[in-house]
Amino acid sequence: MLGAEEARTLRVATFSAGLARRGPGLLLRDLQGGRDAQALAAARVVAAARPDVLLLTDIDWDHGQAALAAFAALVAAEGLALPHRFALRPNRGMATGLDLDGDGRRGTPDDAQGWAPFAGAKGMAVLSALPLAAEAARDFSAFLWRDLPGALLAGPDGAAPSEPVLAVQRLATTAAWDVPVALPGGGRLHLLAFHAGPPVFGPPDGRNRRRNHDEVTFWRLLLDGALPVPPPAGPFVLLGTANLDPEDGAGMRAAIAALLAHPALQDPRPASPGGAAAGARGRNAAHRGDPARDTAQWDGPRQPGNLRVDYVLPAAGLRVVGAGVLWPAPGEALAETVAAASRHRLVWVDIAF
Repeated sequence: MLGAEEARTLRVATFSAGLARRGPGLLLRDLQGGRDAQALAAARVVAAARPDVLLLTDIDWDHGQAALAAFAALVAAEGLALPHRFALRPNRGMATGLDLDGDGRRGTPDDAQGWAPFAGAKGMAVLSALPLAAEAARDFSAFLWRDLPGALLAGPDGAAPSEPVLAVQRLATTAAWDVPVALPGGGRLHLLAFHAGPPVFGPPDGRNRRRNHDEVTFWRLLLDGALPVPPPAGPFVLLGTANLDPEDGAGMRAAIAALLAHPALQDPRPASPGGAAAGARGRNAAHRGDPARDTAQWDGPRQPGNLRVDYVLPAAGLRVVGAGVLWPAPGEALAETVAAASRHRLVWVDIAF
C-alpha cells in the first residue's frame, strides 16, 4: 500500500496463520523445505492481502527467529517484502513448576503459563514493510493475572487459585505487546498486539473463560489509564486474536462488547463475501451476529460455528479508509488457498495519515 502515490495510507492486518507445529523445529523444517502446502497457502494469503504491517498469531517461536525469517522469505517469493521483524518468547509452553490446573500433576501443558505442547509454541510475531522501533517496545506478557483490577480469579464455587499459583500466573496466555512502527512522514504508530487463550477447554471450573475475559479486559483498562502501565503515547491500533465474539460462541461476550464500544477505539467492522456465504450453513444459521464479519471457520458438527474472533481496531482519532476480511466467496479466486491456509481469515484495515 505504501507506494510513492500512496505514502499516507497504511494497511494494518492480523492473521492467525496456523503456523504452529507439534514439536520444536518442525515449523522451520516445513518452511525451509518449501513444499509444505499449508505454509505456502499462508504465505500466499499474506501476499494477496498486501499489508504494510502484519501481526501473525499462531506461529512457533525460536530464539533466532529462524522460522519467522523463513516465512518472510516465502512471502517475499510471492511478491511482498516485509523485511522488518519482531518477536519475543511467548508465555505458551513456559514452565511454572506448579500444578496450575489443579489436576494433581505438574509439568503438563496445562501447567505452563499458556497451554502449549512445547516452549515457544503458538507464539506471535510482527512483519512490517516499515521499520519497527524494537528498542521502544513494551512487553506486558509478564503482567500477573491477580494484578488486573477486578480480575475474575474465583470459580463458581468461590474458590480462587492458591497463593503460590497467584504469585506466578501471568494474565496473557500468549503475549501482549506495544510495538511502535516508524511512519514514513515521521512519528510512530503503536501496535497493541495480543492473542488471548480460548474460553473453552481447560479445568471444569471455567478458568479458561474467566482468563479469556480478563485478557480482553486488560486492553480496556489500559486505555482507561487504570493499570500500572500507561496507555500508548501516540496513535495506535489494537489488533490480534481475542478468541471472543461479541454476539455468539461460548465466551464471556460482555468483555469484547465493552472493548468494541470503548470511546478511544473505532470498529471498522470488516466483512467478507465468504463469511456471508457461509452464514446459512450449520450452526451459523442460528447465530445472532452478521456472518459477513466472521473471521474464523468452525462449521463442523461439534464446532461452535463461524465466529468473529480476530480484530483490527484503530484509535478513534485515526481516519479509516477501508477494511475487510480476506475470505472470498466459494468459487472466487483464492478461495481454496484461503481455506487451506488456516481456519482463521486475515483481517485488514487501511488508515490514512
